Amino acid sequence: MDWHARFLDRKSEEVFFVPLGGSGEIGMNLNLYGHRGSWLMVDCGVTFGGETQSGAEVIAPDTAFIEQHRDRLAGLVLTHAHEDHLGAVQYLWRRLRCPVWATPFASSVLRRKLSESEFREDIGLTVVPLDARFRVGAFDVEMVHLTHSIPEPMALAIRTAAGTLLHTGDWKIDPDPLVGGGMETGRLAALGAEGVVALVGDSTNAMREGEAGSEADVRRALGALFARQGGRIAVACFASNIARLETIALAARAVGRDVALVGRSLWCMHESARENGYIDASINFLREDEAGYVPADRLVLVCTGSQGEPRAALSRIASDEHPHVVLERGDTCVFSSRTIPGNERPVLRLKNQLAALGVAIVDDENAPADIGGPIHVSGHPCRGELARMYQLVRPRAAIPVHGEAQHMQAHASLARDCQVQHALVPSNGDVIRIPRDGVPEKVGEVQSGRLAVEGDRLVPMDGDVIRARGRMLWNGAVMATVVVDRKGRSVGEPRLSAPGLAEEDEEALDDLRDAAADAVRKAGRGADDAALEEAVRRAIRRRARDALGKRPEVRVHLVRT
Repeated sequence: MDWHARFLDRKSEEVFFVPLGGSGEIGMNLNLYGHRGSWLMVDCGVTFGGETQSGAEVIAPDTAFIEQHRDRLAGLVLTHAHEDHLGAVQYLWRRLRCPVWATPFASSVLRRKLSESEFREDIGLTVVPLDARFRVGAFDVEMVHLTHSIPEPMALAIRTAAGTLLHTGDWKIDPDPLVGGGMETGRLAALGAEGVVALVGDSTNAMREGEAGSEADVRRALGALFARQGGRIAVACFASNIARLETIALAARAVGRDVALVGRSLWCMHESARENGYIDASINFLREDEAGYVPADRLVLVCTGSQGEPRAALSRIASDEHPHVVLERGDTCVFSSRTIPGNERPVLRLKNQLAALGVAIVDDENAPADIGGPIHVSGHPCRGELARMYQLVRPRAAIPVHGEAQHMQAHASLARDCQVQHALVPSNGDVIRIPRDGVPEKVGEVQSGRLAVEGDRLVPMDGDVIRARGRMLWNGAVMATVVVDRKGRSVGEPRLSAPGLAEEDEEALDDLRDAAADAVRKAGRGADDAALEEAVRRAIRRRARDALGKRPEVRVHLVRT
């Protein structure tokens, strides 16, 4: 019996786990749990394109597999409000058309994202309390509050006939999270006592020893740092870290400074936090158009763009393209953030742009040692915290997710060291069978991949559109118009343009025109349009390769008179 037939078995005592995003990468989390003919989706996130992504700024997971079985998709449960966990809902929900469950803060964030969508009234969003327990198809789902770098991070205890699974989402152990509640260690221990078949968990910091640290440590450090700075202070941080926003505001107030939020996503998160009571009512933020009226030594700017994103506020400020905000010599930019793997080059470029303006850079590497703490702490568990989770939950199996391959392998190794009997590292698209005895095994594969968000459409990252864009990026493009008579003879010279290749090199363009004209002559009379176009395309590519060392994307427009 194949795995899909067993999935449909109404008496089955096994669960199937299928990651479609977030396994083997950081970001774009989307996971499926299948049991007794019903699918549960956990999270639906995006990732962001880097310099090698051919212009794709936002990337979503390929959901073709679950779209084919949409009638069995019971619902989507969101663990928290980070972009890599809920950011794809606005792009993918029309394909999924399933109910959605989320806590109040995550619901607020999602509603703002959907405010301009055509399906905002149709989505069927159920707001659940932080201690919720509810039914989704064949699954009994219980929310368990953890701590992270955003309010309301939830683990999911997923009860099935095969036993209980714990999906951790993103988390860390923060003894003083400042915003929101603490980690429910007692509840986790109780689940461990009941018996957990498998823990599916965060691997981001599985290669780091110790613990991630507390937001309270950052509050002390930023307060001390602000007290010794002159000029403007810009702080680059993740917009979703509400505790960090409050910390920056309180540290600024202590030294007599006003705070402005610069970047749309900061305001969206701020409004959601206000709505749910997660920001001190006495704190007020200025808008970016008000910041220019505040003296430099009385101003703190909180900016989006800590990862070097080209359209984010800090990149625009560094390029002197922001309409309201400037940074100049004597100012300081504090990177209260971690560079996400893959973003090293754009972050370095951003820092160099700021340095060229005379702006002092403070980050994890050069922060003063005497400010009493770090200027940033991660929201993900290091090895000490992972070990503590395994001591509490005592699962029979571990399935690492949310990390690149080396992070997941390190997580699996640590789980074995913590006396977990079985550990299996999945890849996106793997079908993992989890039986009651907790011995997971790979039993199949389904389609997985990446979709580039292109306006109102989703384009496969490995499809013709993105491949052609990549070729044009590195090799340029040639557009040729060739006019022939009914017998296939040239009428006038071919017309060519070669953007990104030879648009200002007349000699090179003439050479390419000659190649196109020669191809028409050699094709001879009677050649059909398709044959003529292909002959011209091949001739231009061959001449460009020989003369320019490039293999451009060539488009031929044939006109018969």
